[in-house]
Amino acid sequence: MEAKTKDLWVFVETNQDGSAKNVGIELLSPGKMMAEKQGGSLAAVVIGCHVDAAVQAAATHGADKVYVVDGEEYAHYTTDAYTIALCALVEKYGPTSMLIGATNNGRDLGPRVSCRLEGGLTADCTALDIDEEDGKVAWTRPAFGGNLMATIKCPNNFPQIGTVRPGVFKKCEETEAKAEIIREDIHVPADKIRTQVLELIKEMGDENVDLEGAEIIVSGGRGVGGPEGFAPVKALAEVLGATVGASRAAVDSGWISHAHQVGQTGKTVGPKLYIACGISGAIQHLAGMSGSDVIVAINKDPDAPIFDVADYGVVGNLFEVLPVLTEEIKKARA
Repeated sequence: MEAKTKDLWVFVETNQDGSAKNVGIELLSPGKMMAEKQGGSLAAVVIGCHVDAAVQAAATHGADKVYVVDGEEYAHYTTDAYTIALCALVEKYGPTSMLIGATNNGRDLGPRVSCRLEGGLTADCTALDIDEEDGKVAWTRPAFGGNLMATIKCPNNFPQIGTVRPGVFKKCEETEAKAEIIREDIHVPADKIRTQVLELIKEMGDENVDLEGAEIIVSGGRGVGGPEGFAPVKALAEVLGATVGASRAAVDSGWISHAHQVGQTGKTVGPKLYIACGISGAIQHLAGMSGSDVIVAINKDPDAPIFDVADYGVVGNLFEVLPVLTEEIKKARA
């Protein structure tokens, strides 16, 4: 389809209580920059049930407009209802480009919408920009197992759509809400929704791990040596009020559950502090945590690649370093 405006849209996914998920608010930050380069406005799209909190969050984090679709049929995410609603909005207003968080729902919604609109989609992006020569979105994502970064364009169909990993961008500062709120009355008949949500299971086993929302993460890698090796990692995390993370090597070895995995095939995170313990720093892991504000690496190999991205490094055995660090933090807080 043809674009009717130069606007850039950000799909703001919502929680069950009607609040906005972090990734949608995070994407308003690069969205603002990209919309200005495109010569259009930044619009947030909120679909859900009783979503005033999400609308307010979008309005105070940089959106010029907020398109709102609110109805009982959107109380739980379903592919059919959300696709119909989002496609109806796109066909009516015609944005040039659209960003969607690469969450479980976003990874389902993005391809369905792009296929229905006969456009392209670039998945799991980690960097975004507008090409100054042609004004098209330059989507950057890991390729070939994370061994290189590819920049992709979909220049012939609109809107240009991409899914972006949570935690890649930081939220902009909250300001006074000045956004235009546009409410659309779009309802989807029950017979058009082919799936029904029977139960929501929020936890994986006995764990509920929020890596993407964590301000401090302490991660263990192959160097912990086994499941018991996570004991000092967890002890340090406890005194710091941190979340426990892990590299793919530790997860693949069965030492800790996949819910803790950071990296290209896990979660992309951007905490204020990331402590990597016994993690060598494979490019796949770095792709998931290099956006952290401060990175501390603890590894007995002085040539480990993790030290190339670390702000602070300790060359030493993690089983000697972590207990001392944990005790010193306890003393400082006593």
